[in-house]
Amino acid sequence: MKNIVLGMMLLFVAFTTQAQEKKNKNAKHTIEVNGNCEMCKKRIEKAAFSVSGVKSADWHIDDHMLHLIINEEKCSLVDVKKAIAKVGHDTEDVKATEEEYEKLHGCCLYERK
Repeated sequence: MKNIVLGMMLLFVAFTTQAQEKKNKNAKHTIEVNGNCEMCKKRIEKAAFSVSGVKSADWHIDDHMLHLIINEEKCSLVDVKKAIAKVGHDTEDVKATEEEYEKLHGCCLYERK
C-alpha cells in the first residue's frame, strides 16, 4: 500500500513539474524595429524600458536591431513589441497604427513595409 501511495505522489510531482514552464530571468532577444535616427533610438529604448521586466534595451541605428535582456517572469517579448508599436515604430510581428506612425517627427518617418 505504501508503494502505491508513494508511486502516485511521485507521478503527481513529475506531471506538475513538467507542466510548469521555466521562465528565464535574463532572457536575451534581438528584434528588428524600424526607425531612422537618434530621436528614434531614444523613443524605442524608452518604450522598451516602460515595460516592467526589461533590464536592458539597446537599439542600433545602422541595422535597426533592438537588443534586449528581459525577465520573462515579469514580461514577454510581445509586451515589449506592443509598447514599441504604441510609440509609432513597427516590429516584425506588431505594427504601429497609422495614427501613431503619423505622430512621429518628419525625420523619423521610415519606409513602412
